Amino acid sequence: MTNAAPFANAVPMKHPLLLAATAAAFALSACGQDKPEQLDTRAPDPLASQLANSAPIEMPPPVKASVTFRCKDNSLVYIDFFEGDTQANFRATQTAVPTRLKAPAAGEPLVAEGGYKLTGTPKSVTLTQPGKPAQDCKA
Repeated sequence: MTNAAPFANAVPMKHPLLLAATAAAFALSACGQDKPEQLDTRAPDPLASQLANSAPIEMPPPVKASVTFRCKDNSLVYIDFFEGDTQANFRATQTAVPTRLKAPAAGEPLVAEGGYKLTGTPKSVTLTQPGKPAQDCKA
């Protein structure tokens, strides 16, 4: 067996101009294309300008403590205290929808419509619920 040239069996190119034209077309195809074109099939957002000009969204404060309290009437209540001490969520049962109690400033009683009033800390509170007298509750 003889050592033949690596491309000895290759078919000779009959059109060397075709090779040059293909190489030139490939090189020119990338000219002026820094980034590929981005296609978007979604409809334009009709509220985009309103959203761009709207005020920033204020996030709610983080929860400081979630506490279960036992009150003097032997009932359990569930209260979530928020950072800043101006908000709390009250639930009479663990699965109830929470009632948001708010205060104008830290240290003032937290209140909600209907007769809810809450004062205290995550260790002990005084709670007034609609139709019930105020009672002390401890964690």
